[in-house]
Amino acid sequence: MKFFCIADSDSVRGFHLAGVEGRAVETAREAAEALEWAARRPDLGIVIITDAVAGQIRAEVDALRMGQAAPLVVEIPGPEGPMPGRKTLRRFVQEAVGIRIGQEEET
Repeated sequence: MKFFCIADSDSVRGFHLAGVEGRAVETAREAAEALEWAARRPDLGIVIITDAVAGQIRAEVDALRMGQAAPLVVEIPGPEGPMPGRKTLRRFVQEAVGIRIGQEEET
């Protein structure tokens, strides 16, 4: 199972250093084309997309999630951090597990 990243150039570059292929996008059209391309690849198991990019193509992301079992689409914060109103990974873990991890976050 392969991973694929759709994000800004800095995020794609970072994932590339970890051995994950990706496509840097700047517009909603580029993001939609990259997601459509990734959805057609049977070897991809997980598509990593920054929340800012996913927000530009929300309908396409939701349609892929509802219409196909694979690839799994995972949204992550971009270099600027989580979008306002979005929970951080630490917050999700704290709520799921019921324990604090590291320092307390601002709410």
